Amino acid sequence: MHLPFLGPRHKKNGEAAVSADPEAVAELLSECELLRSQAAQAGVRLDDTPASLEALDQMVPRWRDDPEILPWLAHDAGLYLGTVVVRTVPGAEWRIRTDGEPVVQLPSGRAAEVVPAGQEWAATGVPELSQLYAEIAES
Repeated sequence: MHLPFLGPRHKKNGEAAVSADPEAVAELLSECELLRSQAAQAGVRLDDTPASLEALDQMVPRWRDDPEILPWLAHDAGLYLGTVVVRTVPGAEWRIRTDGEPVVQLPSGRAAEVVPAGQEWAATGVPELSQLYAEIAES
């Protein structure tokens, strides 16, 4: 995900530190339109809290039957997981790696690769997003 309008990047440990407003980056990555739409259709409100991840885990995965929707929804699921982490774990923030992939940088120094986690969840349901959040938040 190359986002040239975010401004210049400074490489650090294989990651690019984006020199844009962190809140603007967080807002952009939190959009997750397809996931939010699918959740709303299922009566699930995504309010960027850990409880909303539990609600997503309970949704019937109708997207698995649609090969056109699955990859997009999977990406959104990872970004949404990251959004919840960034908004609820003090000191967590988005970073854009040099390959353009967004990751969540945790205060411990660990980088959580949330997009692949969302892809796995969307495809198989395992591990659950709420479980992933708990593991990341403990780091």
